[in-house]
Amino acid sequence: MGDMRDTLVLNASFEPLSTVSLHRAVILVLQDKAVVEQAHPGLRMRAAAVDLPVPQVIRLCRYVRVPFRRQAPWSRRGVLARDQHRCAYCGRRATTVDHVVPRSHGGADSWLNTVASCAEDNHRKADR
Repeated sequence: MGDMRDTLVLNASFEPLSTVSLHRAVILVLQDKAVVEQAHPGLRMRAAAVDLPVPQVIRLCRYVRVPFRRQAPWSRRGVLARDQHRCAYCGRRATTVDHVVPRSHGGADSWLNTVASCAEDNHRKADR
């Protein structure tokens, strides 16, 4: 049951919201706050007055408004993921983050001023 730890929660409009524990998912279904959209094949949860499929994906019955988040915070890991770990200069595997305008020249740690880079190209570009 290791792969059944998390259950995907969809908004009433079918957009993904988060994952919750199997226990929390079952509670939401039993309280009629969510319905099972997809279940683990062949598995059911049974109790005295309950018989329901083990949920993999549930959908909320009522729409939940999610506050709009303008921008994800900058991170080195995020830049590498955004650029798919490919160097912006040569296309090889990137292991570092390069500042287009170096920090010593006023460049910021921001999404627009950083790219994934291999160590060689980052070192070659240096402080320029």
